[in-house]
Amino acid sequence: MFTGIIEEVGRIAAVEEIGGGRRFTIEAAFAPELRPDQSVAVNGACQTVVAVDGSTFDVVAVEETLSKTTFDTFRPGTLVNLERAMPPTGRFDGHFVQGHVDATGRIMGVEALDTSWLYRVRFDPRFAPYLIPVGSITIDGISLTVARLGDEELTVSIIPHTYEKTAIAQNWKPDAAVNLEFDLIGKYVVRSLSVSAKVP
Repeated sequence: MFTGIIEEVGRIAAVEEIGGGRRFTIEAAFAPELRPDQSVAVNGACQTVVAVDGSTFDVVAVEETLSKTTFDTFRPGTLVNLERAMPPTGRFDGHFVQGHVDATGRIMGVEALDTSWLYRVRFDPRFAPYLIPVGSITIDGISLTVARLGDEELTVSIIPHTYEKTAIAQNWKPDAAVNLEFDLIGKYVVRSLSVSAKVP
């Protein structure tokens, strides 16, 4: 379980093709604190640490992950948002984030205001039932609030701290793909109502 509060921005150091999957070597300041089998959210996707070597750690993304995320765009030098799994004694500062990316969205535009940035993100309309105005959404691993909501597009407001402590400035260009995880509670509610409606 994660919270969507990014710990640091890492850098893809190497990419290795492994059959239909890929092994990524990631540079991170907290790498020396990791051990194999621990979980790290990489741009919002929960990955298992398979190796640690000094200031880098490795994860292996399988076919399912590559098909649902932006991982296939990662190249050496790509910056990624990183968050370690939350310990049971930790503070819950974001929202419930599983690290299970539902789909990718696309940055449609950005508006720079005096003290913030408004980013418009297009999403597959079949996920609309999981979204509500001022509800939670995870984009590239970042816990954010839906500021405005349409049928196929949402807007999030980015404060300066988030802008500076994540890879938003470098990665969220117009037409860029981003990982989306919709609110866990909303998904359970929609699923429950759907199943209940089918029960005679």
